[in-house]
Amino acid sequence: MYDPVQLRTFLTVAQTLSFTQAAGRLGVRQSTVSQHVRRLEEATGRPLFVRDTHSVELTEDGEALLGFARTILEAHERAAAFFTGTRLRGRLRFGASEDFVLTRLPEILESFRHQHPEVDLELSVELSGTLHERLDAGRLDLVLAKRRGPGDERGRLVWRDRMVWIGAEGLRVDPDRPVPLIVFPPPGITRARALEVLEREGRAWRIACTSGSLSGLIAAARAGLGVMAHTRGLIPPGLVRVGGLPELGPVEFALLQGRTAERAAGGRTTSAAAEALAAAILSGGDRLSRPA
Repeated sequence: MYDPVQLRTFLTVAQTLSFTQAAGRLGVRQSTVSQHVRRLEEATGRPLFVRDTHSVELTEDGEALLGFARTILEAHERAAAFFTGTRLRGRLRFGASEDFVLTRLPEILESFRHQHPEVDLELSVELSGTLHERLDAGRLDLVLAKRRGPGDERGRLVWRDRMVWIGAEGLRVDPDRPVPLIVFPPPGITRARALEVLEREGRAWRIACTSGSLSGLIAAARAGLGVMAHTRGLIPPGLVRVGGLPELGPVEFALLQGRTAERAAGGRTTSAAAEALAAAILSGGDRLSRPA
């Protein structure tokens, strides 16, 4: 009843919220993406997306299908792996942004380790800016991190969202005083975006707290020390959106592979382990768009 190819297309659209971006990631035409979604909507008898010329959003039925689609695809992939009899081996150095500490990324990694027990997975959790630097230096094989900003199209898009200002409930930012900021240290991409936006709007600011860990920033924000820029879909419990500040714009999370995991021609992976983990993250990307 539910074609795995159509389900994979559906998950990709749900993660990118863009038929165009989904087509690019899957390597098919946009008309093919539309056709897959239309056939899946015919199979379910329900609309899965609300879309216009400017935006794409999941319907309630679309949200419900996410879990079913992921379960069906995981079963399909386990069966394929079992009957092909391939076993992956080797070391895989994987870096993940601090943003995903409180998401369901551990579930994806646990499933990967269960399916590929002979892969030595080395996990590094760092700021996105640091991960980019380590990847470029050849010290990581695969990275899941924020793109550096508009115009950065490196890697495969996993998930797109918007950045918002958050803080403790009831916190108000005095427009006549410097904005108290809770930020990662350099080279944090979120930090750079916050400072750039405030300076462009002529808003004075001061650093109220700096921490290299997301848990440290959250603790400071819950204490009411100031505001922090954060991904809209991952707002931690106890924190809410804060108004009265300039728009922060969109944010994109992408998978990037290092030179050691790519061929020189075409950028296609030569590391089966890196490609297997990338596929697992891409198929389970909706788990990353909400807190655990």
